[in-house]
Amino acid sequence: MKDRLFFLTSLKDEVYYLKDTIFVKFNVKRNGISTSKLNGGFSSSFKSVFNHHLTQEHIDYLEDHDIGDYLIQHCWSLNIDSAYSTGLTTLALMKNVSIVTKSYKNIEVVALTTAGVRTNAVRAGDPGAFYEENGKFGTINTIILISAHLDYETLLEAFMTATEAKTVALNDLKIPSQYSNGYATGTGTDGMCIFSNLESDNTLTNAGKHSKLGELIGQCVIESVKNAVRKQVWISENSQSNVLARLNRYELDIDEFYDSLDCDKKQFISLLQRDMRKQDNLAVTSSVLNLIDEVECNLLEKEHALILAEKTIKENCNSYPVKTLLEYWISHFIR
Repeated sequence: MKDRLFFLTSLKDEVYYLKDTIFVKFNVKRNGISTSKLNGGFSSSFKSVFNHHLTQEHIDYLEDHDIGDYLIQHCWSLNIDSAYSTGLTTLALMKNVSIVTKSYKNIEVVALTTAGVRTNAVRAGDPGAFYEENGKFGTINTIILISAHLDYETLLEAFMTATEAKTVALNDLKIPSQYSNGYATGTGTDGMCIFSNLESDNTLTNAGKHSKLGELIGQCVIESVKNAVRKQVWISENSQSNVLARLNRYELDIDEFYDSLDCDKKQFISLLQRDMRKQDNLAVTSSVLNLIDEVECNLLEKEHALILAEKTIKENCNSYPVKTLLEYWISHFIR
């Protein structure tokens, strides 16, 4: 994608595509909080922020090099002063960025998000992939620009609100964790940067969910994450309205399932493709999965869940392939 200016905020912050990077040049003095390895944490001297797509060549290079040094070098390549910038990295393509703006009276919030969730989605508390001790390790990346002035404690509260909003977006889409049977709350490599306007006379002291600022942050992040996920990996409300997509969260060996069938497999799959998007089948599937969830969370005893699940399938599911799938799932997770 060619280098170009493609978005301006109301404060005239300039958003560019630059060499596989989205670069935001601030037009006002900003403070902020960043998860980056480049000037991460709090600062009152940010002049820019970027989100950078990593190619396989970059990934290979980073196996033997420090990510912080790489980000400094990337700033040099873009003619950016690395001392006053911060930046995030991702495998997501910059062309799939989602920009959402929300405003109320004299408050404006802008969220820029890229997102990939197919292979790295994870739920907080899932088994870790590595153990770190005195090491250097660190995707859904979100950059948030706020038109008002926030002190550091309010920026941190805004960060918390934005993180919760990201989880809302993933749960609305029923995105499964790749490491457990739960819904994902993010990915293993998420990044976030939030900035406020030091030049604003409007100083806000609350960014929680009861405040109007918190509402705007939440709405921006939810919408931008959903849009970015749809653009990057084609997951949407429509794609998730599917029996197989819902069952995928409680993953079983599908080959083992097909081997257990006492029928023509080609015909079975044909019937399943016909029935898997029907709303009544989707409703029954959701009901059965909710019962499995209740058992997993120790909120419902297996015996009661099993009786209700079997009754739900028997009385409400007229599709042979969907009924067979659901019976197979409950035999593994409730019996």
